[in-house]
Amino acid sequence: MMGVSEGLLRSTDARLIRGHGNEAAGFAVVYERHVNDIYRWHTRHLRWAASDLTAETFARAWLNRAKFRDPGDGSALPWLLGIARNVLADSIRRDAIETRSRERLGLPLDLATDDGFEEVDRRLSPYVALGEQLDELAPHERTALQLRVIDEMPYEEVAERLSIAPAAARLRVSRALRRLARSVPKEES
Repeated sequence: MMGVSEGLLRSTDARLIRGHGNEAAGFAVVYERHVNDIYRWHTRHLRWAASDLTAETFARAWLNRAKFRDPGDGSALPWLLGIARNVLADSIRRDAIETRSRERLGLPLDLATDDGFEEVDRRLSPYVALGEQLDELAPHERTALQLRVIDEMPYEEVAERLSIAPAAARLRVSRALRRLARSVPKEES
């Protein structure tokens, strides 16, 4: 490694992790020593996510470096593999929960494509669904709803604009709102 002192390169992982000297530089040496082993381990278990899981393993190791216990030989590899197992288990657990949720909602299970993300967004976005359902309303209901809700006209003006009685204007707006309420998914808070 360029720019790293010979002393750091000759130090054990345990000494480097404990931060004798420059803590970040020491951890960088540990990373360089073991990143390929951790990546290969993740590749054997979950190939498509190995890079992300490797990055998460080292991020957790950095954040938990004060908890490192030297098993005696000075190598951090057993400790890193333990973290890697936990990262993998957490990832699999999250994926299973997300997959069950997508199944229950009738959403695509393969989100690896742009189409998958767009479908989830389309199905879960109340605004997109609202726009689609507005287009599905009968023209006379859509016009009455627009005049009353968007243009904020009183029912008397809506009725006058549409050449109908005020009670009929209220009925059209009410029906349109009920149809929309039934068809648009609720936004989670």
